[in-house]
Amino acid sequence: MNKQLGKGFVKLLFRHKQPLARKHRELITAFCVAICILVLRSFGLLQSLEWAALDQFFRLRPDEAEENRITIVAIDEASLRQVGSGPIPDKAIAQLLEKLKAHKPRAIGLDIYRDLPVEPGHSNLVKAYKSTPNLVGIELLGHNKNTIVSAPRELSDRDQVGFNNVVLDGDGKIRRSLLYWHDVDNQAHKSFALKLALLYLKNEGIFPQKAAGNYDNLQLGKAVFHRFKPNYGAYVEADSRGYQILSNFPKPACNNLQLESCPFRQVSFIDVLANRVPEDWIRDSIVLIGSTAPSLPDDVLIPYSSRLMGTVQPVAGIKLQAYFISELIAAALERRPLLKVWSDEIEWLWIFAWAYLGVATRRRIQRPCISALSIVVCCLLLTGYAYVAFLDGWWIPILPCLLTFCGSSVVLTYQIAHIQEELKRSKEFLGQVINTISDPIFVKNEKHQWIVLNEAYCQFLGYPKTMLIEKSDYDFFPKHEADVFRQQDNLVLWSQEPQENEEEFTDAVGKTHLIATKRSLHKDAAGNFYLVGVIRDITERKLIEEELKDTAAKLSQSNNELKRKEDQMRYLAYHDPLTGLPNRKYFAEQLQQSLEWAQSNNLLLALLFIDLDGFKQINDTLGHDIGDRLLVTIAQRLNNSLRGTDTVSRLGGDEFTVILRAISNIKVAARVAEKILTTIAKPIVFEDYTTRVSASIGISIYPINSHDCETLVKQADTAMYCAKHLGKNRYEFA
Repeated sequence: MNKQLGKGFVKLLFRHKQPLARKHRELITAFCVAICILVLRSFGLLQSLEWAALDQFFRLRPDEAEENRITIVAIDEASLRQVGSGPIPDKAIAQLLEKLKAHKPRAIGLDIYRDLPVEPGHSNLVKAYKSTPNLVGIELLGHNKNTIVSAPRELSDRDQVGFNNVVLDGDGKIRRSLLYWHDVDNQAHKSFALKLALLYLKNEGIFPQKAAGNYDNLQLGKAVFHRFKPNYGAYVEADSRGYQILSNFPKPACNNLQLESCPFRQVSFIDVLANRVPEDWIRDSIVLIGSTAPSLPDDVLIPYSSRLMGTVQPVAGIKLQAYFISELIAAALERRPLLKVWSDEIEWLWIFAWAYLGVATRRRIQRPCISALSIVVCCLLLTGYAYVAFLDGWWIPILPCLLTFCGSSVVLTYQIAHIQEELKRSKEFLGQVINTISDPIFVKNEKHQWIVLNEAYCQFLGYPKTMLIEKSDYDFFPKHEADVFRQQDNLVLWSQEPQENEEEFTDAVGKTHLIATKRSLHKDAAGNFYLVGVIRDITERKLIEEELKDTAAKLSQSNNELKRKEDQMRYLAYHDPLTGLPNRKYFAEQLQQSLEWAQSNNLLLALLFIDLDGFKQINDTLGHDIGDRLLVTIAQRLNNSLRGTDTVSRLGGDEFTVILRAISNIKVAARVAEKILTTIAKPIVFEDYTTRVSASIGISIYPINSHDCETLVKQADTAMYCAKHLGKNRYEFA
């Protein structure tokens, strides 16, 4: 009954065995978490958070070298009060331009809309426009006339205008810079910042050109400005019209500058008119003229605007242009890194790698405290790496990686808890079931440790269960036995197929048993895999089998000896002991069989009766030994003279017979007889003796001479005697 229950239990486990998935569980978990995060990212749900992380990197960036190439002339509230009106009259702007020209700046940027005259002094301003070739004004491009703000005609006719349109992200910040734009007439326009940067770089011998290998990209000196694309970095289906680039906003040091003017040199409009500005701040620099007064709002938000703690601090539009210009010039002259992103494929692979690292870290570090600490350390390492890459000009995903890393760790933590709970249930269930089976049964985990043992196994091995649980074969068996057990376990784990093997098993008292172990792999609802082994002691059966094998081997040897002797007796009964030729008995049987075959196939058969001439004289004179050797030589010559289907026999003494089967006519028999006579007549050399003999041959033919064996033999014998009487060394037909 117990054995039937054991077999039923094994079949039940076999039926519920599932494919091995533990090896791929980590990959599957990481892949699923990564896919979920990538889907969220593709819908733009992480876009704002990734922008915020990028802004934080900008704020954490260390100060760079001072920016001494740009000076901002600010139209502040004090300037408006002194002038007495806002907007600033054309006369005051004309005076400002004349003051600036006196100090010879490389370029002057007027970031003030002047599409309409502001009297008094418009004619003075027009004159200043015409006399300042390095002056660049602004215009606002739009999709219709109601949204367009034109530049002064005197500047646009001389191509001294740049647009100051900006691109806002979804959170209202500016992270991109426009270099070129096409209006409704498909006419190309340069940005205000690009025009001023080109004027500055012109003195350095740097001019815009198409980038090598990609003519769609602009190259200035050492820098190539890659076009922004709709899904660049964290962006999702962003507006990529015109020639946009991701701006790597510089962070010049504020040494010797007032806090409100950081990070660019800034002077007041009225200070320039009053000649209170250091001359070297203007000479050979780019001078930007724009409003910073709160009453003339022109504020924008950039990555430096917000703080983790505190209010948002927008910057004036003129400072934004300073950031853009500084970035372009520094990239062209000093190879300052531009902000770049990885391709989509590399970003996906990066995100997946961190998802897998999350599950791998959680899997290999089981202790909760250490696991949590390792997760924090990995997150800090990821953030640090992303920050270092940012300093080198790379914007790599950090938030999706943090989410996938932590998410995969959380998912795997839940899986581990579920697995452990199922493991506990499975062990309790298996323990209850296998204890009802009389055969020894063990259950191992994937680490080759015993996790469940029935009482029969513990009794068979001779140790208590408490000593065996969570131990391995190497703790209790000789190494050579444990090696075999481990090899068989691995075979089942790798193949996922049940295996049965005969092995040696040494128990606690040192007694060695021969066992047959059937191993199989099984899986519970949580994916835990178990190696189940059912043992049968086959020691007695093997002893009986060995005894049967020995008995069978002895019987086989005896049979072989009997057969050999039987073959030897049969050979002696049918062969001449001297020449090895068939003897008279064999000849009679062969003649009878040959005659029957010739009768059934309607063929001729010839019987040659051969008697040696002069053999008695040689035997008497040279001795029986020479005579025997002569007979052996003649037998060999006869065998060599005939076909394989013919039969030569020795009847006794010096008499031989030849049966020629299936001959076409009697001439064949005559030719064979002549050949035999010639062969026999050749000299025979025995050491010091040389002799020769001849033969007389009588031939009878079936069915010409007779239809029965006895008559054929008599007639051939008679014909042979006739040949002897006629002179020997010849043949005669009956």
